[in-house]
Amino acid sequence: MLIKNFFSHLLLVLKHKHRVFINCTKCGIPLRGLLHDLSKFSPVEFLESVKYYQGDRSPIGACRRATGKSDAWLHHKGRNKHHIEYWLDPECSVTPMMPYKYAVECACDKLAATRIYAGGEYEWNLPLLHWHKPGDKVNGNPKTMAFLEEVFIDVEKHGESYVLSKTYMKNKFREVCGE
Repeated sequence: MLIKNFFSHLLLVLKHKHRVFINCTKCGIPLRGLLHDLSKFSPVEFLESVKYYQGDRSPIGACRRATGKSDAWLHHKGRNKHHIEYWLDPECSVTPMMPYKYAVECACDKLAATRIYAGGEYEWNLPLLHWHKPGDKVNGNPKTMAFLEEVFIDVEKHGESYVLSKTYMKNKFREVCGE
């Protein structure tokens, strides 16, 4: 079972990285897509994910349910600036806004993850449903959060191809975040 999980998880990570790369390239940030989630290949992240591999959702949740925490997630969010949690500091009352390239990578990541885990059942409303999933909401910078929400609303209304462009992302980011 461990061998099967190893190769299944490896394939899933590679599929996810490929989809993020495609999304990021369409949005004009191919380097972010290429560098995306390299920490998933570190022993702390990869081995825990193999152990709790499920195939249809992140192994982090299964690990949390089994042990009360996930060392993989703690490692991952602290090294990847495209995660909202990277920018959170409990000692600070102000949460900085994500820079453009990481906010766009975050959107590309969430779109890719939703598509990969949904498999053949992917529909345009899934990213927004996932974004609003109870218990998953993070209190990030309000402008960053509004930008991401608007991207997912536009995916639901118009489809992924509508938002996956450099022009759309730049305009939406300026409109919502004022930069």
